[in-house]
Amino acid sequence: MFDDAKEINAAGLSLNILCQSYPDHQLKRLLDSGTRIRCLFLDPKGQSIRAREAEEGYTDSTLTTLTALNISMLTRLRDRLDTTSAQRLELHVYDETIRFNLIIVDRGLCVVQPYLPQARGVDSPTFVIKDNTAAEGLFPIFDQVFRDMWERSKPV
Repeated sequence: MFDDAKEINAAGLSLNILCQSYPDHQLKRLLDSGTRIRCLFLDPKGQSIRAREAEEGYTDSTLTTLTALNISMLTRLRDRLDTTSAQRLELHVYDETIRFNLIIVDRGLCVVQPYLPQARGVDSPTFVIKDNTAAEGLFPIFDQVFRDMWERSKPV
């Protein structure tokens, strides 16, 4: 999904698909080849992540720790990149009720996973939306959700 991408926009809680399932050397290769990656994490210092932890039944800051670790991993990667490549890796946080995990690749593929009550993200259904040409279809809705959240977020 990411190997030939020119733009990756990701929003969610801890973004494990990028941080835990995709190797650093491949992220570096993408960034060095010109790919822009924007990652929007649920703020590990915010109220919303604590509310989500309570909803999922965590009492030991599991989600807070995982999200902080993933941000740290990408920050470390960004620090090892040359200036131009580092500018292509943008990390932001937001503190709002989490509704979706979104991955948008090259404005042509959107993977959406809703956050259901009392369910872990991996236990929720995943929707793959490929058609971005329909003006009133699902793709532009989720693309706009990402852009709106990005505008309200804070850089790391």
